[in-house]
Amino acid sequence: MPQDVRFDLPFDTPVSEHLEFARARHLRWVWDMRLVRSREGFEEYKSWDLPLAAARTYPHASAEDMVVLMNWFSLAFLFDDQFDAGRPDRADRIAEVARELIATPLRPAGSPPRVVCPISLAWAEVWNHLSNGMSLTWQTRFAASWGRFLVAHCEEVDLAARGLEGTLALDEYTAFRRRTVGIHHSIDAGERSRGFEVPAQAMAHPVMERMRDLAADTIGFMNDIHSFEREKRRGDGHNLIAVLRRERGCSWQEAVDEAYRLTIGCLDEYLELQESVPRMCDELRLDDAERDRVRMGVEVIQHWINGNYEWALTTGRYAAAKEGPVATAELAGRGPVDDLLSV
Repeated sequence: MPQDVRFDLPFDTPVSEHLEFARARHLRWVWDMRLVRSREGFEEYKSWDLPLAAARTYPHASAEDMVVLMNWFSLAFLFDDQFDAGRPDRADRIAEVARELIATPLRPAGSPPRVVCPISLAWAEVWNHLSNGMSLTWQTRFAASWGRFLVAHCEEVDLAARGLEGTLALDEYTAFRRRTVGIHHSIDAGERSRGFEVPAQAMAHPVMERMRDLAADTIGFMNDIHSFEREKRRGDGHNLIAVLRRERGCSWQEAVDEAYRLTIGCLDEYLELQESVPRMCDELRLDDAERDRVRMGVEVIQHWINGNYEWALTTGRYAAAKEGPVATAELAGRGPVDDLLSV
């Protein structure tokens, strides 16, 4: 049922005209980079349709850039699926690989990874393309958001390994989820997709900062609702619905209803702030060109909120009824079929 939960969003999300061109090249890249090592894993990966998610969230990218964005888009999902609460011994390896992924944008362009595995090799290649043409300011901002995202995932693994994953209070979980959802750097990538950068003074303004946080909360909570059945099947307690049920002692349905209410609250606050963007531009005395870049920055956020939502309604990643080797592995607590942290 949660994957069928609908939200009334006031945005339209175009879909990239380059979807099919880029999808074919992306799927070949995933296989060639050994990010999927089995036919079962490849079929499971295709059912997620991450290329559609990228085409909805970055609809204005060129054909070649769309391939790069799809390739990058896949890495966080595939890295996330390496986490296995039933194997605490993997926590150290996950942290080691995460440190490598964090360090990649901080090294000179073209530097080879020092921790070698399919994920690190793929990220080094993608970052060379993703950072091309963007300012040092943008690269630093992206790297900081990317780093916070990966550190949060390491913390999640550590909590699970110590049996503490299901102990976060609602306010703690909300702050934590804002980092693990990975939206800040994903919005940054939207600037790369259209070849612009939001003016630094606008990016640092409290209105824009809060809008980005609320977008992360909205998307994170939506994902929690749509992915709940999958995560419940896996015994994953890192989900808003599970946190609400535990904290409030309510039924699963009551927890779903409350999660929906909280999500709508975040979205409504975001929409109110969006109305104040012109006043923010006046306050900062932005010229017409700078205002246009702010406008595109807001569009990136809209594309992410609605594009991610539209994808989540149909993706096989969140499907409740799964069959085959991947589902069997999840039910047995063995985690993903393909190990991407080893050479």
